[in-house]
Amino acid sequence: MLRDSVKFSEVAKKKIVAGNWKMNKTIEEGTALAKAVAAGKFSSRVTVVLCPPFINLQSVQKVIARKKSIRLGAQNLYPEPHGAYTGEVSAEMLGAAGVSYVILGHSERRQYFHESDEFISRKIKAALSKGITPIFCCGEPSEIRHAGKHIAYVENQLHNALFNLTEAEISGVVIAYEPIWAIGTGLTASPQQAQEMHASIRKLLKKRFGATTAKNIPILYGGSCNAGNAAELFTLPDVDGGLIGGASLNAEDFIKIANSF
Repeated sequence: MLRDSVKFSEVAKKKIVAGNWKMNKTIEEGTALAKAVAAGKFSSRVTVVLCPPFINLQSVQKVIARKKSIRLGAQNLYPEPHGAYTGEVSAEMLGAAGVSYVILGHSERRQYFHESDEFISRKIKAALSKGITPIFCCGEPSEIRHAGKHIAYVENQLHNALFNLTEAEISGVVIAYEPIWAIGTGLTASPQQAQEMHASIRKLLKKRFGATTAKNIPILYGGSCNAGNAAELFTLPDVDGGLIGGASLNAEDFIKIANSF
C-alpha cells in the first residue's frame, strides 16, 4: 500500500495548509506544480496537503512520496465502500492511492451537487473508517452574514454533520471555515470576522466534546486566503492554517502561504 497513514495526534500538533486545486491541471501540469511545491522548504510545524483532481493523485503521490512535510489529499469521496455508483470513488480506493486527507462538505459540492449535512456526515464516517482525515468545510452565504445569522448557521452545519461522532472520531477531523461570500470573489473575511467564527466553532466543540479535544482540533480558514493576507490571518489565536483555493495553483504563492506562521 502506498498510503502513509497520518496519526490523529500528529494532525493536532501541527499547523495545516491544504491546497485545493479544484478542477484544474492536467496530469502533466499537475506533476509540474507538485514538483515546484515539493522543492520548497517548510517548517516542521506545518503539514502541507496537496488536493489535486482524482486523475492527478497517482502522479502527485509519486512526486511527494519522500517528502515528510507534504501529504496527499483528495477533493471528495462517496460514502459507500463499493457498488454500482458510476463516477464515484470510495474511501478505500483513496487510501490505496496514498491519500491521507479528503475535503468534504465544500460549499461548491453543497451548491452544485446539493449535498446535505447528513450526506456529508456519512462521508466523514467513511473517511475515518479508513484512517483518512476529513477536512470538513462549513460556512455561510452572504445573505446569512448580512442578516447577522452566520454564527447560528455554521453551528447548525457542525451539529448536523459532526455531533454524531465520538470524541475519538472528532479528534481525527480537521474543520475548515470558508465564508461562501469570500470564495473566488477576492473578498476575505477580516481578521475580526475570521477569529469570531473560529472561536465560536471552538466553543461549540468544547461544549460537545470537552476542552482538550476542542483545543486540539485544527480549524483552518478558507476564502480567498492568499500570500498577501495569510500571515495576518494565521496569527489569530483560533486559526490553525488555511484551505487554499486559487492561490494553491501558483507554487511560489502557495509556498509563501505555508511559511506564513
